[in-house]
Amino acid sequence: MALPYRSVIGLHLVLVQRDRVLLGLRAGTAWCDGWWHVPAGHLEDGESFLAGMVREAREELGIALAEEDLVVAHTVHDHDPETHVSRLQIFFTANQYAGRPYIAEPDKCADLKWWPLSALPDRLVRYTRQALICIQRGQSASTVGWPDAC
Repeated sequence: MALPYRSVIGLHLVLVQRDRVLLGLRAGTAWCDGWWHVPAGHLEDGESFLAGMVREAREELGIALAEEDLVVAHTVHDHDPETHVSRLQIFFTANQYAGRPYIAEPDKCADLKWWPLSALPDRLVRYTRQALICIQRGQSASTVGWPDAC
């Protein structure tokens, strides 16, 4: 009997102001350092994905979110064909938040910048680029890295 499928769940916050999205420059993490990415983290054991996104926003940006203000904007089922590891990457938008975003984890983020959605940086994490494009198109789900990925 096959065991139930398990996957790491990534939580991502897409903050947009005047057609600009907030991106952080990864540093000191050993994963995609030197690449831009939306504020993100992983779901921890024992927390809901909404509570996890609220926690990550506070930890990474120093802002306060309410669970009821979060909207699931896009989900990417990301698969690494080399390692055969897959992850569900859930992208949220927020109807409102309290505080002004800042680099709250300087050991993981070297810069924080608002980028025009029409001119995203070249060094943007691949599934993040796809999610931002899909969100602009109104597409709620996509895949990356799977043999049948679009």
